[in-house]
Amino acid sequence: MVRTISLFLCLISVCLAAEWRDQAILHLSASPHAKLHPVPVRAVKFHEGFWKKRQTAAIERSIPTLLELLEQNGVVDNFRRLTGAKNVPRRGPLYTDSDLYKWMEAAAWSLHVKDDPQLRATIERLTGEILAAQEPSGYLNTYFVEERVKDRFQRMQSGHELYCLGHLLQAGIAYYRATGNRKLLEGGMRFVDYLIRDFGPAPKKPLLTGHPELELALAELYRTTGQRKYLDLAGYLLSGVERERLNLRDSEVRYMFSGIPFVSRIKFEGHAVRAMYAATGAADYYIETGDAAYRRTLDLLWQDYVSSKMYVTGGVGSRSQGESFGEPYELPNLTAYAESCAAIGSLIFNQRLLAMTGDAKYADVMERALYNAINSGMSLDGTLYCYRNPLASAGEKIRNPWYSTTCCPPNLQRTFAALGGYFYSTSREGVYVHFYDNSEVAWKLESGTAFRLTQTTGMPWRGTVSLKVEPAAAEEFTLFLRIPAWSKTATVTVNGARVSDPARPGHYFPIRRTWKAGDRVELALAVAPSLVTSNPRVENNWGKAAVQAGPLIYCIEQPDHPGVSVFDVALSRSGAWDVRWEADLLGGVQVLRRQGWTWKQPLSGQPLYSPMADAAAPTEQLQLTFIPYYAWANRGPNAMQVWLPVR
Repeated sequence: MVRTISLFLCLISVCLAAEWRDQAILHLSASPHAKLHPVPVRAVKFHEGFWKKRQTAAIERSIPTLLELLEQNGVVDNFRRLTGAKNVPRRGPLYTDSDLYKWMEAAAWSLHVKDDPQLRATIERLTGEILAAQEPSGYLNTYFVEERVKDRFQRMQSGHELYCLGHLLQAGIAYYRATGNRKLLEGGMRFVDYLIRDFGPAPKKPLLTGHPELELALAELYRTTGQRKYLDLAGYLLSGVERERLNLRDSEVRYMFSGIPFVSRIKFEGHAVRAMYAATGAADYYIETGDAAYRRTLDLLWQDYVSSKMYVTGGVGSRSQGESFGEPYELPNLTAYAESCAAIGSLIFNQRLLAMTGDAKYADVMERALYNAINSGMSLDGTLYCYRNPLASAGEKIRNPWYSTTCCPPNLQRTFAALGGYFYSTSREGVYVHFYDNSEVAWKLESGTAFRLTQTTGMPWRGTVSLKVEPAAAEEFTLFLRIPAWSKTATVTVNGARVSDPARPGHYFPIRRTWKAGDRVELALAVAPSLVTSNPRVENNWGKAAVQAGPLIYCIEQPDHPGVSVFDVALSRSGAWDVRWEADLLGGVQVLRRQGWTWKQPLSGQPLYSPMADAAAPTEQLQLTFIPYYAWANRGPNAMQVWLPVR
């Protein structure tokens, strides 16, 4: 009998262990309105290629150096001072706690990629130092202490208390999914339980996320624990029922993108990161509840920004004032804000919409942001970051190792560390391949059959993709291959035989058959360079074109054009492209060259205004050199342009 009980307890232990190991970035296995289920980060390994290089830079250079900077700038000491471990003043803005939490989340996801006992020890040491500062009530924040205790939840529009809590929860969840250790997660749960006890609909005290973020963390906490109260708190925050009790102004609810019912929204406005995070949390709420009003609102918001408020790089948030969305088609290049965090917000918003629907249009937006507006945010060596990502630059210093507001660096790190978790999903029908790079996924079909899928490709530089499919046993299922919208042609072969069904750009190509180990699929995508134009209502781009090859947006940068300003050139409308791989340039990139034009005299020396009849056209030929946008400003501060006049 004792042996039976012992065996039973052992089986329970194994099941629980498997549960945390099996959880992906989004744990959607029991979510009723998720069509797709992401595979765990640890199930995907990148091989040598494009994203392996970027992920390695994040894990081996970016994550370690940022912790040093967080220490040097007092972010960790802000916790130690509350326990008497350090006698120092508090340093940094009121939201610095979140920067450390995001770093811990990034470090936790990196453990899914490569276990590191020393890094584990660091995270657990930091966990102990953080939770030592937690009050018995569960409250935990290093800013609203001492003389500022009276301000707790009195400055919810700007206080970031709930924003910091959201990132604490996400760090705790990521580390739990890496190791099974729940200590940090349980600290975050104690804070949430304190909120649930004291805040909510009247007669409780009102609650507001002045910077939305907690909503999506609460949804993931619900998925992790199964406790409905956490999802209900997210629903309360999204309901925006407390406007009158909090006396919120119209300008505040627009800027915060909270404070009124989410389902009353019809457009993206205000602070771009807040808006994207609010929409992401609302998408999470829909995935769990199926509330039709949320679905209608999500569709409206998505259409609003992809049709008139998104840069060709996938960046969002055009105004520096308020880091906010502008009006439709207000997409300036030189003054573009396009914060790295906002592009990441777009990525995770579309990640949820993709999981809801299986519609490739959301993966297209994810890919655009990932390769361009997100990828540009971290330098090639992983030690410098862009807060904003403009589409033209006069040569200001855009990359820095540290910002007083350090939200973007750890946000980029957690994205690159967890990147494999975005590449593949399963569904009842089979396996979805969202993005293409040298990688392999070892996971299981939803029938329970184990499978391995290995990609060999030259993407994003070359459009050939070879996939080896290896189920543990022969089984009928569908392999869904995404045909990117940018690939105007695509061909698919299975075991050498071409599939006759048309592969439509912007859709998934389904291949249903009984798969057995050793089956091979070949996909050929069109990655040749092409010119892209914008809607004529985008005044800054009238008469101009951008260059795209595969998923990559290209730009011209000053070091490649000695003797002429990058603002004094025009691109030929037609002509052949010279496409060359340059292994020694910018970590290895494919460079594009094409004929262009310039003026006999620099435009800076010409009159500001002149009669149209006297206007000079560019008549001097020159060769223009294009590099991938993500790689600009890696040779120092330099002038750059994405959109060029076309002659």
